[in-house]
Amino acid sequence: MKKILMYRWKAYNYKDIKYTFIKLGFEVEEVYQDLLNYDVDEEFAELLRQKIKTTTYDFFFTVNYFPLISNVCQECGLLYVCWSCDNPLISMYHKSVFNNVNRIFLFDLTNVEEFKGMGVDNIFHLPLAVDTDRLDYLFANTSNQEKYVNNISFVGSLYEKNSYDKMEYTLPEYLRGYFEATMEAQKDLQGINIIDRMLTPEILMELQNYFELEKSEDSLSDLNLIFSVTTLGFKIAEKQRRSILIELSKHHDVSIYTNSNVQDLIRVNYRGSVDYWEEMPLVFKNSKINLNMTIPNIKSGIPLRIYDILGAGGFCITNFQAELPMFFENEKHMVWYYNQRDLYEKVDYYLKHDTERNKIAAQGYEFVKVNCTYEKRLNDLLSMLH
Repeated sequence: MKKILMYRWKAYNYKDIKYTFIKLGFEVEEVYQDLLNYDVDEEFAELLRQKIKTTTYDFFFTVNYFPLISNVCQECGLLYVCWSCDNPLISMYHKSVFNNVNRIFLFDLTNVEEFKGMGVDNIFHLPLAVDTDRLDYLFANTSNQEKYVNNISFVGSLYEKNSYDKMEYTLPEYLRGYFEATMEAQKDLQGINIIDRMLTPEILMELQNYFELEKSEDSLSDLNLIFSVTTLGFKIAEKQRRSILIELSKHHDVSIYTNSNVQDLIRVNYRGSVDYWEEMPLVFKNSKINLNMTIPNIKSGIPLRIYDILGAGGFCITNFQAELPMFFENEKHMVWYYNQRDLYEKVDYYLKHDTERNKIAAQGYEFVKVNCTYEKRLNDLLSMLH
């Protein structure tokens, strides 16, 4: 039997991938240990070496990329396969990304092209997926779904714990003003990311005095990448999400499911947090409109939430992403908006047109059920390996 070794961690789609590999005829052995560091943890590295030396595996698989695992596989001559569910992966900006045992699959095509431009081989584009059979079983075996009924709902973080808030008032006034203007400009741009262009060499040189860059000696990341992703990217997501929810709640019944602080969302119904496996699909299925607001760090790709909404048979309104027209049709499988005013108008329209809204939700579900399954994606992945 074919056998793979998988590193188990708290990725949302880990179990779906694991069970699909088993369905495809693989024996899956899991290894789990909290990593002290993504690229240096000698105790964990030694554990992996012993496993690889004593058992024959077809390849090592992880959700997202781990430099330490890539380096151990390179040392042991074992194929290392990973598939991203986050973007960009800071861990990939590392010398190990050039290891010839790597087979890296990213859901964001812009990121694939970036790494190809850096000279990285064996990197591929693979969109994300959904298991509609699992969701259908959940719905058929869950009573009392009434508590998940909403007009408009959003499930996700508000990113209020971002590093920009911690450092904002250490910056001189002109830098603070520059970043505020950048974030305001980016906030209502959908499918376009201007942050990189706004972080000019002059701005980055000045920023070095206020932002401490921590990285290992093998890291390829720089101030532009770290600041744009972990600082500005998260802060822009917070601004986008709060402003949209506040504006929508002035005219409609809006619910949020989150662990974030919602004290300023006075008119929004706070529903607490929901479990990804058992509860979140029930929200998507039973909400008239499900919002997706993609964090700007995902430059062109389609985030997992969109597949989760469609796979649950939910109606999805999302911000425009450049890859959406590559796979879906607007106003057939879902609805996308180009700015906040466009969003508000479309929300108004689809709340009043039940038949049209339900038809789009049904067509979106049927499309992902056939074209976006984990079985299809992993078969594509395996064929690219060969």
